[in-house]
Amino acid sequence: MFQSHIGEFAGIGVAICWTMSALFFEKAGYKIGSLSVNFIRLLFAIVFLGITTYFTRGIFFPTDATSFQWFWLGLSGFIGFFLGDMLLFQSYMVIGSRTAALIMSFAPMMTAIIGWFFLKEKLSGMNIAGIVVSITGIVVAISSRKMKLNIPFKGFLLALGGATGQAVGLILSKKGMGSYDPIAATQIRAFFGLISFAILITFLGRWRKIGIAFTHTDSMKSVTIGSFFGPFVGVALSLFAIQQTKTGIASTLMAMVPIFIIWPSAIMFKEKITVQQVVGAGISIAGASLFFM
Repeated sequence: MFQSHIGEFAGIGVAICWTMSALFFEKAGYKIGSLSVNFIRLLFAIVFLGITTYFTRGIFFPTDATSFQWFWLGLSGFIGFFLGDMLLFQSYMVIGSRTAALIMSFAPMMTAIIGWFFLKEKLSGMNIAGIVVSITGIVVAISSRKMKLNIPFKGFLLALGGATGQAVGLILSKKGMGSYDPIAATQIRAFFGLISFAILITFLGRWRKIGIAFTHTDSMKSVTIGSFFGPFVGVALSLFAIQQTKTGIASTLMAMVPIFIIWPSAIMFKEKITVQQVVGAGISIAGASLFFM
């Protein structure tokens, strides 16, 4: 069963890794800011990825990638790592993280639709049911009366842009990667994301703030751990997942971070777990189980 559904298991692994990275990035972000976290996490990820490929492939940087792979993976890195994340973080300021997460939960459906048009991927009735049920569970788990339901149109567009960036980034990654090594492919994506953030930091004149961030020992520990689980293991695993299964299925399983984060977040930030969250988690897990039938 494991071998026949290795892409699906990888997708679940991604959600677990991204849950860990989200917790540690949130902790660091409170002290050094999201821009510093975004830049440093990609810098660390490139180093982690390079060390890995040096031992597994004999080269630190993916110099063996073709121009085709550099173009599509680079474009994926710009749209997914940079543009999508920037729009998402901005939406947090306008409509709040919970409402933004609700809009972001529809990214798997967008991925499935784009994958159908762009990659000619077809989903079975069971696959579609799994996506719908799993997303329903996520919506139930993260929704609440405190959410801004009458949200500003600007905030909606920003969050939708974040979801689109995530979906398009995955599709472009699959097109550019083909049978290429997922770890090396992730390094190309991270490299273009890092360059994009470097240009933005230069434009905003924030290099001094980035330098100060490196002096925060506790924050750097959190960023290091978050970078290991996020843009290193998590993203590399996500490319392996879309390489082994349909992007819509992989994206749905990756989107289960709000489900997996309920319990560790309650421990780490002393938050209460509600019945609604437990019910939503159960529904989402039931939906995910349909992919293995």
